[in-house]
Amino acid sequence: MRNLLEVNCFDTEESIVLLGSCLIGQEIVQEVEEKISPNLYAVCLESTHFNMVVTKVLDIIARKKTKKIAVVTVDKSPHCVQLHYLTKEIENILEDTDVKITDYVVVGGKLVEIPKEVIGLSKNLVKLTQIQKGEK
Repeated sequence: MRNLLEVNCFDTEESIVLLGSCLIGQEIVQEVEEKISPNLYAVCLESTHFNMVVTKVLDIIARKKTKKIAVVTVDKSPHCVQLHYLTKEIENILEDTDVKITDYVVVGGKLVEIPKEVIGLSKNLVKLTQIQKGEK
C-alpha cells in the first residue's frame, strides 16, 4: 500500500483503490485487494487537504492509464466522507469520462456500495431536512 500523494501520477495501474487510512491493518483490506483491486493508495483527509487529493486524482486520470477508481472508507467519519465527495466532484469536473468510479464504506466488517445519488444527497442538508419532514 502506498500513500496517494507520494505516488508519481504516471506510476499507477488500470484499477486503483483510494483507501481511507483508518482501514490500514484491518482484515477488510485483504478483501478489498481480492475483490476490487490490489492497487491500494492510502488517503487521510484529516491530514491532507481535499484540494490536493482532487488534483492528484485528476492528474492520474489525465494520464489515461487508470480506468477504474474505488473509494473505500469507514462509515460516519467526517473526514472519510470527503473522499466520497471527491469522487462526485471529479465526475462533475470530467462530465464525459470513461473512468468508472465506485464508492464503498465498511460497516460491520463488510463492504457496502454507496450510490452516487446518496453521496450527492448527503451534501444537500435542506433536501435531507425536507425528506425527513416528509416534504417534497
